[in-house]
Amino acid sequence: MKYTATIIRILFLTLFLFLLVNGKVMLWLALFGVSLIAAIIFGRIYCGYICPMNTLMLPAEWLSKKLKLQTQSSPKWLKNGYFTWITLIVSAIAMLASKKLLHVNLPIMPFWILAAVLITLRYKPEVFHNLICPFSCLQRTLGRFSLLSHRVNEADCIGCKICEKVCPSKAIAVFNKKASVTESLCHQCTNCRQACPKNAIHYTKKRIEASSSTIDA
Repeated sequence: MKYTATIIRILFLTLFLFLLVNGKVMLWLALFGVSLIAAIIFGRIYCGYICPMNTLMLPAEWLSKKLKLQTQSSPKWLKNGYFTWITLIVSAIAMLASKKLLHVNLPIMPFWILAAVLITLRYKPEVFHNLICPFSCLQRTLGRFSLLSHRVNEADCIGCKICEKVCPSKAIAVFNKKASVTESLCHQCTNCRQACPKNAIHYTKKRIEASSSTIDA
């Protein structure tokens, strides 16, 4: 699954670059619009597999760890969570103004890709994903209603916190030795599912109340 996800991300990154070079970035925004509808059913698959920012943040995070640039803290002024709405509004105004005044379609995505990479070189990826990305607020709003999402079977969970450590969007937290997934933050990337030593995390449409062994008993 790990290599499949990587291939999917590279393919979508290639598609984005193709559209960018050919001046058709608006088609990418249309794809993003479709992904918002899909998020209600499948969760934030755009963030986990399609978004070029996320794809390039992965090697940026690896490099940051290698060079020991990454800090565990995040800017305090971002923690209220409203900044993503501000960046979305500013981005929309910039695009509309460039279209009306300069008669050009401003490619806003390359700017945010650069910002995502630079920020991830210093901070953990959830800082950009949850507190800065202008597209995350929309994905987060609709993702909270997702029919399908990664969820934890509490009967099998041992509270080891491995899933918590590998989650790129800080969507998993362990309380009272049981993990819980915040569906609005989950990118559906399967990192947690692959890392779980007890196979306690599943992509499902409803919470698992008990393990199959418990049910059979």
